[in-house]
Amino acid sequence: MSSDPMTVAATLTLTERNLLLRAIGWGTLVAGALDITSAIVMYLPRGVGAGRVLQSVAGGLLGRAAFQSGAAAAALGLLLHFLIMLVIVSAFVLASRRFNGLINHAAVWGPIYGVFVYAVMNFIVVPLSAIGGGKPPALSDALIQLGIHIVCVGLPIAFIARRFVR
Repeated sequence: MSSDPMTVAATLTLTERNLLLRAIGWGTLVAGALDITSAIVMYLPRGVGAGRVLQSVAGGLLGRAAFQSGAAAAALGLLLHFLIMLVIVSAFVLASRRFNGLINHAAVWGPIYGVFVYAVMNFIVVPLSAIGGGKPPALSDALIQLGIHIVCVGLPIAFIARRFVR
C-alpha cells in the first residue's frame, strides 16, 4: 500500500473520500469549538475575555502586536485556531485509515492523542511561535489544559473518526 497521499486519494472511492472529508470537517468543527470554548471559560474568571484569548492564539503568528490589534487579531486567532485543529484532526483521521486500532479502540486512543496534541502544542509549537513559550503554567493550569485536550480534543476526534472512517 502506497503512502503517497496522491496515490491514496486516487484509490479512494467517492464515498470513501466523502466520509473522510466529513470526519475531518465534523472533527475540526466539534473539537475546535470545544477546545476554544474551554480555553475561554477557563480564563473568564480571571478577567481575561474571549477576545484576549483569541488574540493570544493570533500571537503565535503576530507576536505581542496581536494584543494591540483588537478585533482583527481576535478574528485571525479564531481562524488560526481552526486551521491548526484541521491539521490535528486530519492527521488522526488519515492515520486511522492505516491503523484501525485508533478507531476500534477510540476510548483508549482518543485520550492518548489528546495528550500527544497537548505535548506537541505546548512543548514544540508554542515555544517556536512568535509569542514564544513564556513561563510555564502553574501545575493546576497544566493539568486542566491536559484534561481539556483529552476530553475536548482527543476523544471527540477519535469518536468522530470512528463514526465516519470504518
